Amino acid sequence: MTYKTKQKITHRLLVALAWLIAIVFFFPIFWMILTSFKTELQAIAVPPLFVFDFTFENYSLVNERSDYFHHAMNSIITSFGATLLSLIIAVPAAYSFAFSPTKNTKDVLLWMLSTKMLPAVGVLVPIYLMAQKFGLLDTKIVLIIIFALMNLPIIIWMLFSYFKDLPKDILEACSLDGANYLQEMRHIVLPLSWGGITSTGLLSIVLCWNKAFWSINLTSADAATLTALVASYSSPEGLFWAKLSAISTLACAPIVVFGWFCQKQLVQGLTFGAVK
Repeated sequence: MTYKTKQKITHRLLVALAWLIAIVFFFPIFWMILTSFKTELQAIAVPPLFVFDFTFENYSLVNERSDYFHHAMNSIITSFGATLLSLIIAVPAAYSFAFSPTKNTKDVLLWMLSTKMLPAVGVLVPIYLMAQKFGLLDTKIVLIIIFALMNLPIIIWMLFSYFKDLPKDILEACSLDGANYLQEMRHIVLPLSWGGITSTGLLSIVLCWNKAFWSINLTSADAATLTALVASYSSPEGLFWAKLSAISTLACAPIVVFGWFCQKQLVQGLTFGAVK
């Protein structure tokens, strides 16, 4: 067997493996969408039904029972608002860590990342009491603040990695020309890191969109997001799989479409060097 033949076989095996992994990851989404068009009896049928009469009854019932667009707008506002707030804080912080490091910089970064290991339920009571005291329960403001703070360590770490990859010669030349830190960031750092900042922002939006714990515990109606709406379809009588699949599909659809249109920026950012 020649080297070219081995290379072709290896390439085909890798392609087959990639397709297998993609199918494994996509199958739950495919099954959720398929189940959303079934009746409740068809959804729990054994063996599972792949051929059945499609029905839009579940989507109609979801629309009658819930204000989908109200919850979707809450998810959009909280996700984009939290991402904007976290980037406003993270960009200067990552710039400082990358270009003005101290002997404690690595320790601070590791400490920030370690806060992600803290279970959310461990700080639920104090945060709930603080939100209650300041009149922020069931408001989008409290979700924006919490989502931003929860994602801040990851965002700072990613931006720190992007900024560290920038050529320092350009920044030194800019400093010799008399530019201050604000001018360096505006004219050099941000344009060169725009792909990384965009991908980091996209990741933050996805993370915010999928957060359910805080939305369920700190909101009830006015500021409830789509994740809270999905959770509301779990009842003491049991899970109605068809309706639950319908609302889950509607909750996933906006962020999936958004990620599809932004995939070029995401790939550009990830190949810039943030994830090594």
